[in-house]
Amino acid sequence: MKNTGKYARGYFMPPVKSLKWTEREYIDKAPMWCSVDLRDGNQALIVPMSLDEKLEFFSYLVKVGFKEIEVGFPAASDTEYEFCRALIERDLIPDDVTIQVLTQSREHIIEKTFEALKGCKNAIVHLYNSTSVSQREQVFKKSKEEIVEIAVAGAKMLKEYREKTEGNFRFEYSPESFTGTEMDFAVEICNKVIDIWEPTPDNKVIINLPVTVEMSMPHVYASQVEYMCDNLNNRENVIVSLHPHNDRGCGVADSEMGLLAGADRIEGTLFGNGERTGNVDIITLALNMYTHGVDPELDFSNLPELIEVYERVTRMRVYERSPYSGQLVFAAFSGSHQDAIAKGMNFREEKNCERWTVPYLPIDPKDLGREYEGDVIRINSQSGKGGIGYLLQQQYGFNLPAKMREDFGYVVKGISDRAHKELMAEEVYGIFAETYLNKTDKFSVEQAHYTQKKGGVIAADVTIIRDGKVVMINAEGNGRLDAVSNALKSAMGITYNLDSYEEHALESGSQSVACSYVGIVKAGKKYWGAGTDNDIIVSSINALVSAINRMMEE
Repeated sequence: MKNTGKYARGYFMPPVKSLKWTEREYIDKAPMWCSVDLRDGNQALIVPMSLDEKLEFFSYLVKVGFKEIEVGFPAASDTEYEFCRALIERDLIPDDVTIQVLTQSREHIIEKTFEALKGCKNAIVHLYNSTSVSQREQVFKKSKEEIVEIAVAGAKMLKEYREKTEGNFRFEYSPESFTGTEMDFAVEICNKVIDIWEPTPDNKVIINLPVTVEMSMPHVYASQVEYMCDNLNNRENVIVSLHPHNDRGCGVADSEMGLLAGADRIEGTLFGNGERTGNVDIITLALNMYTHGVDPELDFSNLPELIEVYERVTRMRVYERSPYSGQLVFAAFSGSHQDAIAKGMNFREEKNCERWTVPYLPIDPKDLGREYEGDVIRINSQSGKGGIGYLLQQQYGFNLPAKMREDFGYVVKGISDRAHKELMAEEVYGIFAETYLNKTDKFSVEQAHYTQKKGGVIAADVTIIRDGKVVMINAEGNGRLDAVSNALKSAMGITYNLDSYEEHALESGSQSVACSYVGIVKAGKKYWGAGTDNDIIVSSINALVSAINRMMEE
């Protein structure tokens, strides 16, 4: 696309160098969080939430740990007014939770807003007006002085109505379209409001710096935030808040850099819902902190439940690749990824690691209510032996020998490739059982009796059933499995070399089941079989019989 000069940078850099934020490496504590799901998120829905749905969502936001929740614009519609009244009259707001409402700088709107809040234990009244060049010139057609007067008038009215309304009220001011506002003008208008409200340590005010439309790279916003923090009056009694939208896809980055620049508070939504490309995704932002060892002071330990509630009440869908919350964000289909994850999990278990360092997984899925099996290792034609073997071991306890795991991997990948679909864990187990486990398609060994002879030689009397006929045969070997193998070669008229044998218990304790794996070689090709039984000798014979049955199928 050719640059014709149609687009120009609409933001304003601070008039002085503001780069102290670059000296900080990471965010070392959680900000104050304010959920705006019930306002920004609600107004972005094709079908807005009903009263009951809003009440349910509010309850879940409290459960997650939000202490400040914006509940809407009560003067804008009857639904939002009734929602605010329902929360207050039904006593649904915990004492440690503050609701927040939005208002313009117009007296009839402010009056209706305080009417909606009457009797509220704790509330934030959020005043805003547009301050950007484009809004001043194109929408309001007002000078800077006239824009300042709108803010000043609103700030004074909030103080007046607070005095005559029952309840505990704090104030917030937003220079809307902050990102398109000259920085010295943004400071001027915010300071006018601060001076009117006269904040104290016990009654701080919030100055919110919204990224109403993303116009710049995140580092520019950080410099703007730092400049504001350095030049606001009575800064020690001012809470600097951020409200980033996501037009350029940088909402999380704007928030993180804004916090580095000195901001104290974040307004955002779960899963980034909001008008246009949405608000900052609080889940992503909070869990980014969590992966750096910082307590975000929000509880996302049951993301599947949270997703269910969110999708049901908003009728929105959480994208499969959304960071942390998407259904597929922990899924590994690639063979190399699966192998690395499986080895990382085993290393963690063997070394009893405290720190989480598993390759390809920046966070432990279990911390979010997800499971390794089914969530992490997903099987399709791109999968490898490591992931397939790990799934079989974790879900069903079968720890296949390395070479057998490779053989099984090719079997599974082939089936998935031909079917053009993902295979679930139970399907993978079904393929394993059908291909290797206790196979008796061509013949079976019904029983075997052993006699110890001189020199460590074992004699075996073996009863075989083949084609409905019973065959009894005796042979000797260096051990029980070798003796039975020699008997089967003689009875079946076949040749092969007994190449590999491994065993383990499927379960611990006195009721454990033995599992055995046998590999035989004929004409340079290896055939694997698996067997299970309460008796380890029987399980090894079952594995040998399975391997021979596989060989005879060809």
